[in-house]
Amino acid sequence: MNKVLKRWLIAGGILVALVLVALVGASFYFYNMTVARGKKSFISSPTALTKKDPLYQQKHWYKTVKKYHWTETAADAKFKLDANYIPAAKATKRTVVLVHGFASSKEQMGGYAGMFHNLGYNVLVPDDRAQGHSGGKAMSYGYYESRDYLKWINQVIARQGKKSQIVLFGVSMGGATTMITSGLKTPSQVKAYIEDCGYTTADDEIRYQAKQMYNLPYWPLVPMTNEVVKLRAHFSFKDADSVSAVKKNHKPMLFIHGGADTFVPTKMVYKVYRADAGPKQLLVVPGAKHAASLSHNPKLYQSTVKKFLEAKMPK
Repeated sequence: MNKVLKRWLIAGGILVALVLVALVGASFYFYNMTVARGKKSFISSPTALTKKDPLYQQKHWYKTVKKYHWTETAADAKFKLDANYIPAAKATKRTVVLVHGFASSKEQMGGYAGMFHNLGYNVLVPDDRAQGHSGGKAMSYGYYESRDYLKWINQVIARQGKKSQIVLFGVSMGGATTMITSGLKTPSQVKAYIEDCGYTTADDEIRYQAKQMYNLPYWPLVPMTNEVVKLRAHFSFKDADSVSAVKKNHKPMLFIHGGADTFVPTKMVYKVYRADAGPKQLLVVPGAKHAASLSHNPKLYQSTVKKFLEAKMPK
């Protein structure tokens, strides 16, 4: 082997090694951005509540109302989950369990909590694993969260009795969690689901965001990040699959999405809606951005939810 070729081979080997090191480093970075607990640079911090907010009354009510503290143990681990419980103004067996979104917490669910309180429901608002005051180091895009919410649902039944009537409602990642939960064996007391702007699968959403936010192709970074996810968080992006889940659902579900959603693209709602096997209804709110359908058109949103529940909940 001549000296020039040998040098080229050594240089090529060093270059390959550097590329691999860079990809591994990038994979761990994206693991921290997509799965690990902590603040996400691309998620804006909540703004102070003002009277200009179209949901001011609901959010102010939630901020000031007396809350009862509930806890639960995660489905697959020993860490604790945290929740607020607010009883209805008039005693009822109807309870809504609210599921918040990615990099959020129960404190950001005031608008939805207020809406359901006005509809006469008890309201349970947990913090997801690895978010808010709940324990855990990693989010799983609805895969493990769905099992956690089964435990919350069973706690509602244990506290309120077998005549409980439960609605599971989620927004964004919470919407996906709601859909994934619908594909599990849920108690008969779960009567309906409402999902707002959930994604088809976590793999689809990560693929989309890699291109949208970083202008990166799916391969090799997303598959490599997924390997880190499997190693450290013990699930795969493909495990968080709303489409497969709703194919197993036979309970009523209301699908909601913003018509101008560019974070979880609006086209995703049509795929999950078509796949759902149960009684279903679709609302696409014209002009609404991601997770903003309620604030964009409160009247349409609230009236649709009210009519859906009046039609689907037992009398």
